[in-house]
Amino acid sequence: MIGVIFKFGSETIEVRIDGTNVLFKTGMFGGAFVPIENLKLSKSGAIKESPELKDDPDWRKKIIKKFKKKVEEEKTEEARMKYIVNDLSKYNYIPLYIQRKGHRVKKFK
Repeated sequence: MIGVIFKFGSETIEVRIDGTNVLFKTGMFGGAFVPIENLKLSKSGAIKESPELKDDPDWRKKIIKKFKKKVEEEKTEEARMKYIVNDLSKYNYIPLYIQRKGHRVKKFK
């Protein structure tokens, strides 16, 4: 299991990668981890990533499916973490901390 804490504007977002399962949590205190299906997704961000979905009414389902497929293609949790960090960094998410397998939290390098 790998957890990465990001800063996005004034929000703190934690991403937990456990095998092929990727969960998200906003806010550091309280709240619960949720799968990507429960997150608010920006249509403009989805279209920036996949312009072919511009006029598609099912854009949300398709972008989630594309994300899950890409995560499953990565062979290890470490590779999945690197993909997610690179992907979110494009949208100004700043990785702050990382935690591997329940060990002490470290600053992200």
